[in-house]
Amino acid sequence: MFNIFSNVLGMDVGIDLGSSNTVAYVKDKGIVFSEPSAVAGRRRPRGEGYEIIAVGEAAKAMSGKVPHGIEAVWPLEGGVIANFDMTQELLKYCLKRVSSNSTFMMHPKVVISIPAEVTEVERKAVIDATLGAGASEAYVVEEPISAALGVGLPIDKPSGCMVIDIGGGTSEVSVISLGGVVVTSSLRTAGKMMDNAIIAMVRQRYALLIGETTAEEVKNTIGSALPLEPEMEMNVKGRDLSDGLPKSDTVSSVEVREAMEPIFKSIEDMVKVALEKMPPELAKDVVDRGIILTGGVAMMRGLSERLSRAVNTPVIAAEQPLNSVALGLGKILDNLGTMRKVLQRTSR
Repeated sequence: MFNIFSNVLGMDVGIDLGSSNTVAYVKDKGIVFSEPSAVAGRRRPRGEGYEIIAVGEAAKAMSGKVPHGIEAVWPLEGGVIANFDMTQELLKYCLKRVSSNSTFMMHPKVVISIPAEVTEVERKAVIDATLGAGASEAYVVEEPISAALGVGLPIDKPSGCMVIDIGGGTSEVSVISLGGVVVTSSLRTAGKMMDNAIIAMVRQRYALLIGETTAEEVKNTIGSALPLEPEMEMNVKGRDLSDGLPKSDTVSSVEVREAMEPIFKSIEDMVKVALEKMPPELAKDVVDRGIILTGGVAMMRGLSERLSRAVNTPVIAAEQPLNSVALGLGKILDNLGTMRKVLQRTSR
């Protein structure tokens, strides 16, 4: 009976809870929510939680611009919860948005993605935050499995599928066979670390202080993993560290690439470690099928080609790298009965 009402109300929800972006998929509707994982709020007196001012795009726009007493934060770091209260508010906002068209308010079933290499404490924190946000049931699924489903890989077959997922907080590579993760390797080094590297480079070379939002814009506009033809430039504005006055300078794609080079090297090494651990028969399948690259950083110029050269195996960027995990969660929701083996469940 529950399943009948759940289908009518469209309240089975899949959430890709990322360090940079949160994407929600509602069964029979598709992706209905995609916003930055940012929350702005003010602490209530005597430690009674937060008064939330803005979530998502509005909170990101406040980053670095808030007055005293207001915090604009990214409550997830390295793919896991760093601020429990703010994460719960982010999930409440997400569930409220996806249920706004429903005639009746109803606690939904939620499937939420988590990195493969998390501790039990980190896993439980995600479940508790999801239930606290209003879910009646919370299922967690490892991100590599969901990403592989989202790009259409046959994860239930006795053959190897390899996925590299580079998001805002984590870089993760996994080999999947027979519905489970056989080999995985991860780094808490990804898109946000690239932003920090750009901030440090601009500070050192130009004595110019820029914020995270500006650094992300530089990364997305002129960032690359391989030399460009021609190279690009971008005007960057910030605060002069010598006198504190506003200042602008021109930054080149060469400088940005050099700043991110150690991170690219770390990701290459991570993939090589996973390949070295892989059973030979699965390695053959991966070479034949290629490696799928997904996550927000997958859109960076030259990254798939660079990784392909580093591991001597085809690396193919997903068609919708930002939404791969959410699309995979949608497939799990559509086949919840047969997909339960890849889920861990907790109810109220």
